[in-house]
Amino acid sequence: MQPQNTHTPVIGYLLWLFGFTGAHRFYYGKPISGTIYFFTLGLFFIGWLIDLLLIPSMDRDADLRFTSGPIDYNLTWILLTFLGLFGVHRMYMGKWLTGILYLLTGGLLGIGYIYDYWTLNDQLSQLNT
Repeated sequence: MQPQNTHTPVIGYLLWLFGFTGAHRFYYGKPISGTIYFFTLGLFFIGWLIDLLLIPSMDRDADLRFTSGPIDYNLTWILLTFLGLFGVHRMYMGKWLTGILYLLTGGLLGIGYIYDYWTLNDQLSQLNT
């Protein structure tokens, strides 16, 4: 199967800078280890440093796993990471009602924001099919 280039190492490394929060692992579709990184500061910073070498392989795996299409994964992840509490990523995906709801409630008090970290790649794959 040919990779679809849904994710990019540049965004992966940018999120790796915040990797002790698990951001890069969520980006590459690894929500369980992302959550573990979040609660353990990147496995006490050791896993975070090791991931510096693992990002290229995580990028290849994500490119094979997720479906490309008109909605860009990279832009959506940047919007979620930096403006997610305001629902901007949801508005970009065409989910205007929940986007406005996030805007008015701070990402449903942060719970919706965390939910989107867990499920954004799958949401995008469904929208892109």
